[in-house]
Amino acid sequence: MPRRFQIKSQFLSESAYPAWDRYVLHHEHGSPYLTTAWKKAVQVGYGHKTSYLAAFSGSDVVGSLPLVTVKPPLVKNRLVSLPFCDFGGLLADDPAVAENLLNQALKLAADQRADLEIRCPAPAGAILSHGGFIQTTNKCRMLLALPSTADELWSGFKSKLRSQINRAEKNGLTCRLGGSELLNDFYQVFTRNMRDLGSPVHGKSWLTAIIQAFGKQAVVGVVYAGNSPAAAGIILCHGRTVSIPWASALREFNRLSPNMLLYWTFLKFAADSGCSSFDFGRSTPGEGTYSFKKQWGAAPAPLAWYRLGTARSQADEQTNGSLRRTMESVWKCLPLPAANILGPCLRKYIDR
Repeated sequence: MPRRFQIKSQFLSESAYPAWDRYVLHHEHGSPYLTTAWKKAVQVGYGHKTSYLAAFSGSDVVGSLPLVTVKPPLVKNRLVSLPFCDFGGLLADDPAVAENLLNQALKLAADQRADLEIRCPAPAGAILSHGGFIQTTNKCRMLLALPSTADELWSGFKSKLRSQINRAEKNGLTCRLGGSELLNDFYQVFTRNMRDLGSPVHGKSWLTAIIQAFGKQAVVGVVYAGNSPAAAGIILCHGRTVSIPWASALREFNRLSPNMLLYWTFLKFAADSGCSSFDFGRSTPGEGTYSFKKQWGAAPAPLAWYRLGTARSQADEQTNGSLRRTMESVWKCLPLPAANILGPCLRKYIDR
């Protein structure tokens, strides 16, 4: 007989955080983004309202749907699962639980007069069955299955990849792993890289909130050329999976291959820590980041992002794309101090 369940609370109570995190930890599509640590970071770092829907069988969570309300000025609110990461989504032990949670989300979106977007790591039956959602991305995650040791991982690399990593070390680069003590050096690289890409940067308060919420499960890595940070990233550990939401390298150091040393250090850490999977994050097939991740042996896993409503017209998509390219060009020309002040003010509303 199927287990009985009930929607216990529209807003997950703090006392149920451990049950939620246990459920996410053991679910095949669980990730650090779906934990209550991400919830805390969103609240503290950006002040967004969170609505985490949970289905319970007794005291056990049997379904989850985390939602965050993003309220940009002058435009319609968005209810997103989840912002600032690759996916959130609907987890459930059976179709009845999934349907109930989805109905709760639809009601919440209607009450808030908000657009609803649910970003899943794989196709979601309840959402597909509803019929009112459209898929909004062709991006994929890049996943690497890890062997039991870093030595095994290294031996499986092609010689070209190994030589690129060795080049960084021969060029005198070093890499440190740590926590909040490395955040300033990380941010020094991150802010410049994001400005050069034409994208508003996350505020340091957001990244500080991430480090505090995840604790030892968040690891900062910085590659140095002498005393100068040349590349940096942050990984989040969740069970036997490691995800890398942010990584950057400074262009003037590209010839020294700092990015290769950064990723190798993270991969070595993950393999030697007993992790079985490394999530390189989302990419568009055929683009540069996709090829970079693929060279490590990562394989694509298509993302299933769904938005409630009708598809945007081709004209609208072209207009949005043109506007985005124009804004990127303007942003690249900003002085770094100005980009660092303005960026976080805008980035809290850019939920991708």
